[in-house]
Amino acid sequence: MKKLILLSVTASAMIFGGGDIAPVEPAAPASADFWGQIGFAYQFQDEDYKNPGDWGDEENNAFSATVVLGVEKQLGYGFGFGAEIAGWTDFGLDIADNARVESSGDQTAAEVSQAYLTYSFGNTAVKAGRQALPKSLSPWAWTDRSAGVMDWSYDGIVIANTDLSDTTLVGAWIAQIYHNSDEQYHVSEGAGLFMLGLVNKSLSDTTVSAAAYYVPESKYDINRAAGTSAKDTWSFWANAVTDIEGWKLGIQGAYVDGDYASTDATYAIAGKVGSQWGDFDAELVASYINDGDYSLRMAGTQLEDSALWSNNEEDADIVRNLTRNHSQGQAGILLKAGYKLPVGKLYGTLGYWDFNNVDIAADRDNTFGARVGYKFRIADVDAKVEYRYRDREYKDNSHDKRQRIRVEAYYKF
Repeated sequence: MKKLILLSVTASAMIFGGGDIAPVEPAAPASADFWGQIGFAYQFQDEDYKNPGDWGDEENNAFSATVVLGVEKQLGYGFGFGAEIAGWTDFGLDIADNARVESSGDQTAAEVSQAYLTYSFGNTAVKAGRQALPKSLSPWAWTDRSAGVMDWSYDGIVIANTDLSDTTLVGAWIAQIYHNSDEQYHVSEGAGLFMLGLVNKSLSDTTVSAAAYYVPESKYDINRAAGTSAKDTWSFWANAVTDIEGWKLGIQGAYVDGDYASTDATYAIAGKVGSQWGDFDAELVASYINDGDYSLRMAGTQLEDSALWSNNEEDADIVRNLTRNHSQGQAGILLKAGYKLPVGKLYGTLGYWDFNNVDIAADRDNTFGARVGYKFRIADVDAKVEYRYRDREYKDNSHDKRQRIRVEAYYKF
């Protein structure tokens, strides 16, 4: 999916490369730009809690073959369009409830995951329709993928501008969210979700980004009791990452609040430091979240991970430690390391989270997780083999342990 973009082919360079959009000229339309992938994912697990039993039991196995095809074309005079379709199947093996391994949906199905129009003029680009939102620019409402297939897409309008030196300004309006294309989630009972953000690279080797959100009459606010009227919710995220003499340093903050009575705002802070020594690299991440009443993931999307650096599936997937309700208060530490080989890379992750819940037996006390894997690329095929371990301990000293082995291979074009 290396050619996937935020707005259009030209806007991609603007946002991620820091350049300007070239002036629109009435030239002949460019040829279509295609991308896609085809591959499979297989996972089997041993879990104490949801699916107790042997590794080979049906409920502990999941297989999916997936196909993703996308296209984007510039039509001339600044106009263009893009679309993406995806399909998945388990070939009737009936070994998984979730055909895409970790996503809900039918075992054999398809979706139109993106369908949008683009327009660029001067240093401004506009994208309207169903689209993906990258976590780097929209940390509270963003798109993730399972087995290469998009789980969450958004109907709305995104505008980016680079008139300011070394700065990209982004604005968005989101009307509704799509899950697997066939489930619609209206963001609010009011006018939808509004977002303003920026990415600045004025300082040498430093990137600063920020995003603010406002949801009038938030439909999915976690504190809304049945029969009560919807209230407004808002959120603010910011982070800075820099490179100083080979050391990569970063700090991140988040704040979520709303108009609901007798509720406390949720705030979080995270920091990271990392470096590389030859073929070896390592990074340490630490974070703290207070026990506020609002979730750090966008209410309504049901994403169980967050854009907070120590709480996301891409890096961890070993804790899922932001609940569907609220943060519960937690402190966490995450250590990642990798070693490059002649073909591919070995990598590993260790994480520990401590929870400050009310003291009842059903509440989580702490979580430990680990991951080790090997990823490589041969003849345009990206593949990886991974082992994951997670141990949740509760206030009553009981444990929920899970082990997973996952194999993936995808041909990308």
